[in-house]
Amino acid sequence: MSRFASIVRMTALFGAASLAVATFPAPAETQRVTPESVIAMKQSFAPVVKRAAPAVINVYVSRKVRQIVSPFADDPFFSRLFGDNFGIPRERMENSLGSGVLVSPEGLAVTNNHVIQGSGEAEITVALSDGREFPAKVILKDERTDLVVLRLSAAGVRFPSIEFSDSDSLEVGDLVLAIGDPFGVGQTVTSGIVSALARTQVGISDYQFFIQTDAAINPGNSGGALVDMDGHLVGINTAIFSRSGGSQGIGFAIPSNMVRLVVQAALQGGTVQRPWFGASLQPVTQDLAESLGLDRPGGALIKDLRAKGPAAEAGLKAGDVVVSVDGKPVQDPEAFQYRFATKGLGGTAELGIVRRGQAIAATVQLVPAVEDPPRDTHELAGRHPLVGAKVANLSPAVAEELGIEDDGPGVVVLDVAPNTPAARLGVKRGDLVIGLNNDKVTSVAGLVKALGAPADGWRLSLQRGDQVYNLAIQG
Repeated sequence: MSRFASIVRMTALFGAASLAVATFPAPAETQRVTPESVIAMKQSFAPVVKRAAPAVINVYVSRKVRQIVSPFADDPFFSRLFGDNFGIPRERMENSLGSGVLVSPEGLAVTNNHVIQGSGEAEITVALSDGREFPAKVILKDERTDLVVLRLSAAGVRFPSIEFSDSDSLEVGDLVLAIGDPFGVGQTVTSGIVSALARTQVGISDYQFFIQTDAAINPGNSGGALVDMDGHLVGINTAIFSRSGGSQGIGFAIPSNMVRLVVQAALQGGTVQRPWFGASLQPVTQDLAESLGLDRPGGALIKDLRAKGPAAEAGLKAGDVVVSVDGKPVQDPEAFQYRFATKGLGGTAELGIVRRGQAIAATVQLVPAVEDPPRDTHELAGRHPLVGAKVANLSPAVAEELGIEDDGPGVVVLDVAPNTPAARLGVKRGDLVIGLNNDKVTSVAGLVKALGAPADGWRLSLQRGDQVYNLAIQG
């Protein structure tokens, strides 16, 4: 990616210019049906749009944001002296606009998490293509896939909805339509083709396996529908690759098979649970491919396994390369994570493995991650630098929720309250507390006991990804 380009999540601001529109006599009504052949498809996309467009919605988000307004904000001396917490607290309204898709007649809708994400309590209003508006509430939020499921509040109303298609059936070159509300101008339909599949290096969410399209997608299209020529949902438009912030022919959508998994979790009234593999993976480079007996780079190399995890129980070993899941090819660890996650819980998955140059098969159980040890959630309080942090014992289940590779044992930060010592120290969700005053931290109980001991200062070690931060704090 050049330094002039960026991946843009497509949430637009309110407002659009007013246009004067000339009127003409209405043409005679003609009967149109969904095209049944390639030749018929060349005539018009209108029948497809009529089927899909009523299920595409506008999502309006309003929230009160508390802001500290300082009379010395532009003075570098006072900024260094007092930081961001000095000034007069004021509230202002913050508005954003995105798109969404109705996926059930009962008023269940899907949009992107970044459309509704922000500080403060959000008020969400959904507008249908026919002009009706309804309040909506979040019933499931899955930050790892950048998806949110909303429920529209309207007793007895049957909503237009769209059917899911199997996104694995897509091929490069298939025609698709993108439907959403770019720049707040109103519902807009653009056409294009699937220009690539299985894009895993986009850097938008934890589960990277995107459909790429050249259908024009712009700010405000986030959460809108990518539909096939049957008018069925194949993806949720999420981001664009752009140098200008507008469409340049490279857009990305979350595949419908992942969207379906999140919607099913919402219907079951719980959180999204994905199968646990119980092994860490790394990409296979050209050099590794030669040493592993592969004729080309590709697949996911198993670095290590958790004892008694599904991968270990299936007989897999460190050094094995996963090249397929139920016959679907796996090019890298991100592709494996998507293929494995979208299998859902229950039953088994058949993995294609290369071990020392030989092709073998392994059957892995599709089970949830275990919570061992119990998380023992604790909100830290008292007089120490971690006040305001909520911590838990790290386990495979907690690691899965947070999207981190390390699955314990240890202590992980679940949340940090704003304007607390932990927040000012820069502690973040997902950080591992690995050391305190030169002692290793292995449990919440041990951390709480150590923080409660009298001390003139603290030497704190935090791990974030592959980086370790050693901090010295005076008492």
